Amino acid sequence: MSNGFKLGVVSLSACLVALLLVGAVLGQSPESAPADPYRHINVFTEVFAKVKADYVEEPDMKNVTLGAVNGLLVSLDPFASYLNTDQYKQYLKTKENPKAGVGLVLSRKYGYELGVVDAITGSPADKAGLSTGDIIEAINGISTRDMPLAYADVLLHGDPGSTVELTVLRLRKPEPSKITLTRAVVPALEVRSKMLDKETGYVAAEDLSAGKVQKVQAAVADLEKQGAKKMVLDLRHSVVNTPEEGIALANLFMDKGTIASLSGQKVKKQVFEADPAKAAFRGPLVVLTNRGTIGAAEIAAAALLDSKRASVVGERTYGDAALRKTVTTEDGGAVLLAVAKYYSPSGKAIQDNSVTPTYAVTDVEPEALEEDEDAPPQQQPKEQPKPQEDSILKKAMEVLAGKAQASAGPSALPKR
Repeated sequence: MSNGFKLGVVSLSACLVALLLVGAVLGQSPESAPADPYRHINVFTEVFAKVKADYVEEPDMKNVTLGAVNGLLVSLDPFASYLNTDQYKQYLKTKENPKAGVGLVLSRKYGYELGVVDAITGSPADKAGLSTGDIIEAINGISTRDMPLAYADVLLHGDPGSTVELTVLRLRKPEPSKITLTRAVVPALEVRSKMLDKETGYVAAEDLSAGKVQKVQAAVADLEKQGAKKMVLDLRHSVVNTPEEGIALANLFMDKGTIASLSGQKVKKQVFEADPAKAAFRGPLVVLTNRGTIGAAEIAAAALLDSKRASVVGERTYGDAALRKTVTTEDGGAVLLAVAKYYSPSGKAIQDNSVTPTYAVTDVEPEALEEDEDAPPQQQPKEQPKPQEDSILKKAMEVLAGKAQASAGPSALPKR
């Protein structure tokens, strides 16, 4: 079966989703509205029958169906997956005993290819120079085109010291390249903090997993003792996260107002309000973001921006803040999908809209690493060149000094 045919079926599944949603909203009458979406399934079934009967060659209908199902899920949620029985068993085994990995966070946000959200700092993938926007075309020679996202993550995990070969298409390279990564236990990232000048503190939180906000709070308190009256909160590359930590992080800098809300078709709406007792810093604040800012970090950035508590400097965030659930199916498999979305104080779904910075500044692109053709494929450079200047942080300092002009949103740093 040709790749063109597969792409056609996947595209058709996306169209089906659109038809279902339109039918649900634009039904001709209240009585017919609930049934209307399901009439479009007949069209989908008829197309499948025509394909089976008239396509140039006999298609593998099992693969076609699986591709269509995954295409349908991806069109709704870039992190969704359908796992068959065997895949789901492997998925559960990996979750129970994760062993080692390569530090990649993946999604299908910008199409049906397997894309890199970001590489966790210090991980094998990070040391190999993989970054946001790179495409993983194959894992150990297995094409990822119709591969469930969750199963790709399973294949990336294994025993410490074992290797995995990736076929990667990079935006800065015209041809796919093969990279062999050695799996390792990726250590938890610590909150980093320092004084940028006599009255400006800096806190970086790349890891917002459970309990990390307490460390951010401790870092902020320590910086205040050192004389910090202004603060830079760096949320770039913050891909390790628990959504609830985003609520708690925003509350450290907010003493009033709505932080976020959460709602879904079967999830009762929750509104999260700032608790004045939990506010830890009330001085001028700037938040740094980039394309690798995701989930909890986006929830916090959106809350601080919408409430005019802070200016945001950097790049538009990735766009993902949702409550996800695993729903088992009758065949022993499972569907992993979002059941509720987080919304900013202004009512925008973060997953659909991302967070647009007040001051747009492009982050420094990692340089493409030159591969030594004579060296074994597993020997990757341990470090990549560091940029001479952090343009986003430089702009943040200008904002705090009142010397910057906004490119979007509020034109001045909020004062407290």
